[in-house]
Amino acid sequence: MRDQLPAFLPHLRAFALHLTRDPVRSDDLVQSTLLRAWTNLDHFQHGTNLEAWLFTILRNCVYSEHRKRRREIEDPEGGFARRLMVQPEQESKLMLDDLHEALAYLSQEQRKALLLVVEQGETYEDAAALCGVAVGTLKSRVNRARTQLAEMLQMENRHDLGPDRLMQAALQHSKVVAAI
Repeated sequence: MRDQLPAFLPHLRAFALHLTRDPVRSDDLVQSTLLRAWTNLDHFQHGTNLEAWLFTILRNCVYSEHRKRRREIEDPEGGFARRLMVQPEQESKLMLDDLHEALAYLSQEQRKALLLVVEQGETYEDAAALCGVAVGTLKSRVNRARTQLAEMLQMENRHDLGPDRLMQAALQHSKVVAAI
């Protein structure tokens, strides 16, 4: 019976091509069909139509593939997968706690200057006017605050203290705590 399988290849290819309209996919289906038939040859009932049995296996392969593909989403660049990812929260929470603690060690003038510029997005000129100091003084306070925070948080670059989500959350939290 195994010797008869190659004789059915042209008919199986034609049927697979009719079902898929894709030569590459149809060849894969025929290969999968022959593999399943070879593996399950002991289930074939002698005296029945071998070709019909092979066609049934091929059709079932198509149905199985269709069910699998229906649940899949084509995502060659991984954009969809990246949107589904959730970043771990524990590291952010620990960083937030560290930042909050480090902010508490800054002088009130430095913390206020940093909050105005980094958290609220004020220009140096507007922040200086709100603090009642010269622009150079405010710039110096922000610079010293960033440098001290970078040291305390063991950051390589003091300019990493920018308006990202973690920094915003920490600064917002410290602003609320400072108001209390």
